[in-house]
Amino acid sequence: MRISTAMMYQQNMRGITNSQSEWLRYGEQMSTGKRVTKPSDDPIAASQAVVLSQAQAQNSQYALARTFATQKISLEENVLGQVTTAIQSAQERIVNAGNGTLSDDDRASLATDLEGIRNQILNLANSTDGNGRYIFAGYKTDSAPFSGGANSITYTGGSTSVTQSVDASRTMTVGHLGSQIFESLTSNAVPEPGTGTSEKSLFNMLDSAIATLRTPTEGLDDTQRADLGAAIDKTNRGLRNSLNNVLTVRAELGTQLNELDKLDELGSDRALGQAQQMSDLVDVDWNSAISSYVMQQAALQASYKAFSDMQGMSLFQLNK
Repeated sequence: MRISTAMMYQQNMRGITNSQSEWLRYGEQMSTGKRVTKPSDDPIAASQAVVLSQAQAQNSQYALARTFATQKISLEENVLGQVTTAIQSAQERIVNAGNGTLSDDDRASLATDLEGIRNQILNLANSTDGNGRYIFAGYKTDSAPFSGGANSITYTGGSTSVTQSVDASRTMTVGHLGSQIFESLTSNAVPEPGTGTSEKSLFNMLDSAIATLRTPTEGLDDTQRADLGAAIDKTNRGLRNSLNNVLTVRAELGTQLNELDKLDELGSDRALGQAQQMSDLVDVDWNSAISSYVMQQAALQASYKAFSDMQGMSLFQLNK
């Protein structure tokens, strides 16, 4: 087979071009810190990196969701803390109202105090977050969940609690319904004596006590006075049950906040593991890259020298 000068030239140029390409590739790896910058560098690693990047994005989204959930739950817990204080204040007034020696003016004064507490609780029940959304209205966040006047406060909010996915397999309630807090009792609620029905609405309890305390006692017989006393006693039991219900919800919120902290720790550990996996897939091995860069540079320089020497060769030189 006859080897022409042109063929030798092309082969040497191809070798130099390939060496130069490899040398530049290692240089790019060291400048970017990445071993895989495009799929052709390592198709398997590149495909695995795509899947892993999706997992990283999902983990970041759950971390953001947990931040949102923590803010919502913390706000609700703070409001319910104020509700707890208000109910306890109402209980103090009701205990004082049980004193049979109070005058009608004293009873009216207690009624006024209870009315203020009732209005405070109503305001708390219609609390909003920083974006103006009602926190106890379920998914109907654009309107106040409780409305009405004296003796007629009703819940008009949504029927579905707000939930949030905080991890791949965990969804939790981040917004309780107002009806669950202000119009519900726990399973261990103190029952009414005999066949009496327990009052569930916190607002109805307070409205009943306010109306009772504003009823003059002068001129009433013993039976009528006993009925007024029974109404106060019922409110006392109702407030105890309502407070227990609010505290139960607060305990649930505390458990959720603790769980969110644990999930954040797990998410952080998962993010570190994913970052390490991604580094193993696409980041450069500096020892290998530097060594290969230097070796390829030396090979390229040798190729340049050989090509240069070959260009100066002729048949006359071979005959010397």
